Amino acid sequence: MQDFVFNNTTKIIFGKDSEKSVGKEIKGYGSKKVFIVYGSKSVKESGLLEKTEKLLKDENIEYLSFGGVRANPSLEHAKEGIKKAVDFNADFILAIGGGSVIDTAKAIAHATSNKETYIWDFFTNKQTVSKSIPIGYILTISASGSEMSDAAVLTNKSLGEKRILHSDFNRPLFAIMNPHLTMTLPYYQIACGIADMMMHTLDRYFGYSNGINETTDAIAEALLRTIIKNGSIAMKDRNNYDAMSELMWLGSLSHNGLTGLGNKFDFITHRFADEIGAEFDTAHGASLTSIWGSWTKYCYKDEYAKKRFIQYSKNVWNIDDDTG
Repeated sequence: MQDFVFNNTTKIIFGKDSEKSVGKEIKGYGSKKVFIVYGSKSVKESGLLEKTEKLLKDENIEYLSFGGVRANPSLEHAKEGIKKAVDFNADFILAIGGGSVIDTAKAIAHATSNKETYIWDFFTNKQTVSKSIPIGYILTISASGSEMSDAAVLTNKSLGEKRILHSDFNRPLFAIMNPHLTMTLPYYQIACGIADMMMHTLDRYFGYSNGINETTDAIAEALLRTIIKNGSIAMKDRNNYDAMSELMWLGSLSHNGLTGLGNKFDFITHRFADEIGAEFDTAHGASLTSIWGSWTKYCYKDEYAKKRFIQYSKNVWNIDDDTG
């Protein structure tokens, strides 16, 4: 087994009505001024935003809400949020939404704590994040796994570039996960989320050194089987609590570092998908599925990769065929 370092300090608060704990949770960290980041009007229409604001108010915590985050979150919109958060003197950033909202919240947290640094310099590796203000999430979409990952993505529309920032400061203090909050999603968005969490696992599984860390492989294969099983159920009935709760947890596990321990991988399909998203503003899951087939055909020419695909077909899809 190869060497690795695993560090994931995010507290998960999972289950029905778990969002009710948000006020007490933030108060426990001593924070007094919360900057709330959210995306579409659905957070307002569902009553979740108003409910969250009331929970903060009940704990005598000031708040300021900032909405409008869209898929493929932009640097330009994040900069608007940064200015508002700085002017508000925020000491905590709370994201309500999915991966795009969470990534925007991460950028706002880092920039608010590093006022002297241009936020894009972190994403282009010109500067390193050495401090940030606390972040917490209320997750409403099972997909990117950003709620437990060390990654954040932003698109610079003026340059037509989408960049990723890796930092332990991207990991939130807590992530609140109530599967009921995902049951109003359109089926297309659920499908894109399923594709995203599968690809987070597959991009690690088909790395350069796989086959050496048997336990890591077994974890990845179990995740993929469970995604396939529960994803099929969820696509027929998004009100199935068991399936939707499994997907919510699977999304987190697929991108918290667990499924790639000890393996080397380049995430090349994700990098291509990022470029497609930056250029055409497509859903990330959809971009990934448009690339995966071509990538596998290219890799299949290699004998080692062929053996890897045979293992994948056996252990994930239960296809007992050694011919490839």
